[in-house]
Amino acid sequence: MFKKILIANRGEIALRIIRTCKEMGIKSVAVYSTADQDSLHVRFADEAVCIGPPQSSESYLKIANIMAAAEITNADAIHPGYGFLAENAKFSKICDEHKIKFIGASADMIERMGDKATAKETMKAAGVPTIPGSEGLLESFEEAEKLAKEMGYPVMLKATAGGGGKGMRGVWKESDLKKAWDSARQEAHAAFGNDGMYLEKLIEEPRHIEIQIVGDSNGDACHLSERDCSIQRRHQKLTEETPSPFMTKKLRNEMGLAAVKAAESIKYEGAGTVEFLVDKHRNFYFMEMNTRIQVEHPITEQVIIDFDLIREQIKVAAGIPIIGINYTPKLHSIECRINAEDPFNGFRPCPGKITELHAPGGHGVRLDTHVYAGYSIPPNYDSMIAKLITTAQTREEAISKMRRALDEFVIEGIKTTIPFHLQLMNHPDYIAGKYTTAFMDSFEMHEPEDDQ
Repeated sequence: MFKKILIANRGEIALRIIRTCKEMGIKSVAVYSTADQDSLHVRFADEAVCIGPPQSSESYLKIANIMAAAEITNADAIHPGYGFLAENAKFSKICDEHKIKFIGASADMIERMGDKATAKETMKAAGVPTIPGSEGLLESFEEAEKLAKEMGYPVMLKATAGGGGKGMRGVWKESDLKKAWDSARQEAHAAFGNDGMYLEKLIEEPRHIEIQIVGDSNGDACHLSERDCSIQRRHQKLTEETPSPFMTKKLRNEMGLAAVKAAESIKYEGAGTVEFLVDKHRNFYFMEMNTRIQVEHPITEQVIIDFDLIREQIKVAAGIPIIGINYTPKLHSIECRINAEDPFNGFRPCPGKITELHAPGGHGVRLDTHVYAGYSIPPNYDSMIAKLITTAQTREEAISKMRRALDEFVIEGIKTTIPFHLQLMNHPDYIAGKYTTAFMDSFEMHEPEDDQ
């Protein structure tokens, strides 16, 4: 087992990993930018190293600085968390070259699954259902135009190196294709330095359902059931739940087996998710694979008793085989992402100082966060500041518990998405489980009667 793990991340996920390291008797090293010197992950790690200024490109994305921190602290493993360098093949390779274990996928796996066009070909070869679309990358706009005509509209343009909804455009008629092509390529090049595009049939009224998988160094994999991530805004997830209210026993079995097949076909090692789009007829199609831990992993931990996905990641990286059982949720769990954003003003980011904070508690309530009263949220990073998770025997009880927890959750000094989640938990379609990825297109925030 590892003696010391450096966490190449920040915020709540860094703190989450540190906690598991402590429970396993493993020393932890936090890295931080100057903007994060007061963050809880810095305070609770055994050691902490400043790796640069606030800009991510000069700190959390600066591989040389992170490797230097690992070497001076004698860390024998690096956990990348999610985001930043978690799916960076170059970083994984450099760790391997320096004999520091990267707790995640190998460079080869990241390259094969990180590029969406390559991943799709890999999944097709493994017999996993895929969305009809281009065979590899499109070489020109004319090729995109021709294929779109053959498949029929609507279609979806996607950046091959995309993520977070960047470089994605839905196109409903031929006259809009050129504008979408130009803007998607421009956005993808700015975000990823890669404007390669591919085209897929747009699946209407889809659910976004992912299957959590874990694979070990023996090439064995198992799945830990599904998470429904369909409540999204601009392809960014807002809430997640497990089990999905749309799921049937038959569909779970088919999707779970497909995800395991996908993982075992590439001998995947570590925790990851196989992401699917599921249409209204419950046909499912491979979308992408995330070769890392997910933001929403806590809800899976909550419904599978006594399961710590971070611990499992560390054990697999240390060469310990997985148990190899495919799980079915025994409870129901919901996660609300609490962002420092103003939901009454187009979800505009609202960094600043938290003047007061009261955290919700009680039976079945979990809060993953790195913030506290007096903490100043920097403007340099993602606006998520907490994840509120409720777990109960039934979905109805989990929603009621979430309403109560959101009512208790007090954050003053900044705007947050707590009011949005309260309105969502009272929306009749959400309560009925009748939602797709288009849910937010028609969702309207109602101004509160008084300023709380």
